[in-house]
Amino acid sequence: MVEPPPQRIANPTAVFSGLDKITGRIISFDVATNETVQFGALQVTPRVCYTRPATETPNTDGFVEVDEVTLQGEIKRIFTGWMFASSPGLHAVEHPIYDVWLTDCKGGQNPSVAEVPADAAPKQPARAQPAQPPQQPQPQRRPPPPRPPTPFAPR
Repeated sequence: MVEPPPQRIANPTAVFSGLDKITGRIISFDVATNETVQFGALQVTPRVCYTRPATETPNTDGFVEVDEVTLQGEIKRIFTGWMFASSPGLHAVEHPIYDVWLTDCKGGQNPSVAEVPADAAPKQPARAQPAQPPQQPQPQRRPPPPRPPTPFAPR
């Protein structure tokens, strides 16, 4: 049996985490696709952000471009590629001062599946359901009775 290809949900927003190595602070920030947000000296631009439907194995990935703004004001591309939320160390941006990685995508709608009209659905013969044996009532558990108080013996 051949499985259908996995469905992707395109999301309008990518969620990143960024580490400032000087202060040790981790910040989470949202970026709309095809928009740029500055994190420290880095400019982060997600081009696409995909997730999978809830019925499939979770898999979040995005195509991201990261530029560094130098002290001279020049913009230098330091990363272009896919980031995977399940493996942040695989394709995260590692910079001397900042690290950035994809954590999630949000805002996407579940892919729609075409409904087959009731009159066009193929008719299948009804199958006889096997008879189920009647279920035995389950005994209810009661808590054990309280213990009588232990007599206090003076010494």
